[in-house]
Amino acid sequence: MSTQESINGVPFDMMTPHEVRAALDAHEIVLIDVRTPAEFAFERIPGALLAPLSELDVISLPSQTGKRVVFHCGTGKRSEAASRKAVEAGFDRVAHLAGGLAAWKQAELPLITTDFSTGQPKRVGR
Repeated sequence: MSTQESINGVPFDMMTPHEVRAALDAHEIVLIDVRTPAEFAFERIPGALLAPLSELDVISLPSQTGKRVVFHCGTGKRSEAASRKAVEAGFDRVAHLAGGLAAWKQAELPLITTDFSTGQPKRVGR
């Protein structure tokens, strides 16, 4: 179950991998990967959009109309920083994937990786 803290009085959720998966499948969230383009190319969560933290302009993020923005990275540190940045910019429905992609992989959830024998993307997980 997700845990919640507050950033300047705005609720901020730390969601589990299964909560993110369910919300993504239900089209309730916009999932933003804040890792580098190279990390994203190597492995990524299906449906995630790329917005590297080093270049993150929260004003240009997709509209929150009806959806929460959920950030993720490798371990949760960069996504937490992105969440704080979004709240400071006025976003009021923000969360991040607790434990990042490492937690997602540990939960054996779907992932797009690179098949090094062909260079093509392949889907793994359930």
